[in-house]
Amino acid sequence: MSDAIVNRRTLLLAAAAHTVTRSAAAQPTPQSPAPFDAGTVRRAAAALARQSFTPADTKLPPAIDRVTYDQYGGIRFKPDRGLWAGQNLPFTAEFFPRAALYRARVDIFVVTAGQATPVPYSPDNFDYADPALRVPDAIGYAGLRLRTPMNRPDAYDEVAVFLGASYFRAVGRNQIYGLSARGLAIGTGNPRGEEFSRFTTFWLETPQPGVNAIVVHALLDSPSTTGAYRFTIRPGTAAAETTIFDVETVLYPRTDIAEPGIAPLTSMYQFGTKDSRRFDDWRPAVHDSDGLVITNGRREQLWRPLSNPADLQISAFTDTSPHGFGLLQRSRAFAGYQDLQVSYERRPSLWVEPIGDWGQGAVDLVEIPTPNETNDNIVAFWRPREPLAAKGEYPFTYRLHWGNDRPNPGPLARVIATREGAGEQPGTRVFVIDFEGPSLKGVAPEATRVDFSNSAGSLGTVFSIPNSETGGWRISFNMDPGGAKLVEMHCYLVQTAPAGGQPLTETWIYRWTP
Repeated sequence: MSDAIVNRRTLLLAAAAHTVTRSAAAQPTPQSPAPFDAGTVRRAAAALARQSFTPADTKLPPAIDRVTYDQYGGIRFKPDRGLWAGQNLPFTAEFFPRAALYRARVDIFVVTAGQATPVPYSPDNFDYADPALRVPDAIGYAGLRLRTPMNRPDAYDEVAVFLGASYFRAVGRNQIYGLSARGLAIGTGNPRGEEFSRFTTFWLETPQPGVNAIVVHALLDSPSTTGAYRFTIRPGTAAAETTIFDVETVLYPRTDIAEPGIAPLTSMYQFGTKDSRRFDDWRPAVHDSDGLVITNGRREQLWRPLSNPADLQISAFTDTSPHGFGLLQRSRAFAGYQDLQVSYERRPSLWVEPIGDWGQGAVDLVEIPTPNETNDNIVAFWRPREPLAAKGEYPFTYRLHWGNDRPNPGPLARVIATREGAGEQPGTRVFVIDFEGPSLKGVAPEATRVDFSNSAGSLGTVFSIPNSETGGWRISFNMDPGGAKLVEMHCYLVQTAPAGGQPLTETWIYRWTP
């Protein structure tokens, strides 16, 4: 499973290490324009799918073939060489160098008035902390970042990065990078290994003056499939802090894909309030996300606390026509982390909103053991029930919300903490779940009940009381696994009168293992 763990030191922090300030300059010199329209990338992906897969050329000049993370961070793109810099447009684009950390080249074009022009590469586009890393070869770029005046009108802030395989990241207003998205997942969690697709080419449409949106096209390639992607990116503003990506994709499989992952999200969970005793760490919690949220086709709202398991865990939440799912960071107080350097409380949540009917399938959650916070060990995605067949054409459209919360969370009270500890009897476990939300206001305890189910073991008395400290509600119980190696549990609070059995909270779902 080592291939499925994404090292955050290279896929997350490398982008942050290249942060620079903006200054004015001219646009790169255009060359070799070619026609470009809305169907260009789809035609390219369809044609590429009819050819056999060709792996990327990852050979690099010796000077940059073995650079370290710190050396890579010392190669910085000059802001005055950025695309559209100094043109008073709402976005600028900057580019990442190729080196040992990012070996594959991506081709980048700028689209203006229906013409696509290559973005020229030059080693002079970078400053080098170590001059020995400057090579004269036209090696090309590894990825790109977008900037816009998101947090203040006089500074261009970084809003999104496309770098490494098909990974991309974004932030809402006043946030810092955390979890990532990907173009596609194939075989995630499979013991035989995962296939990583790659964005090979990008086309950036020249932004319009005064318009808070930019369009990025991408061509995806892998041994199993090709794909055409169109991202319409709308950064967060003072009025609406969430950054939104509208994603339109069409996949063209070369071979049958038995385990496709649509709209995959990748995050990190080392420990939180329920499992901090496992780690000798001075902080109370370390994670980019603390739960998976699903609004299924029946509009039930599910909350699954994330885990850092002892062994690989894969959970499948079967559904039809889901309304959305996401990896959320609900703990937003500095006191929950106490880390001045990494500011986990400022990491974005990411919500996937399907557009159109996605049919039958499941939201899969893959949880991979990790001893530290440097590995992304959490993956969530939509898996269609039927495999993607070779020579087919599969469109998927969805919206990504990068912000502090999911959009339109609704009135149901939500889980704000899950705690677990040893019970009074040997081998038993105590669980304490705290809920908060407007639906709990004025509810009398005698007019409620807890709906609870468990797949194995036995439960003691389930206690349900208002939490006078938070204004919310607390449910607690003792669970005896009875020798079971896996216990699935579900619970939520119901108002029995006068509502007649209406849910007051989202459904808490938990998978217990020894």
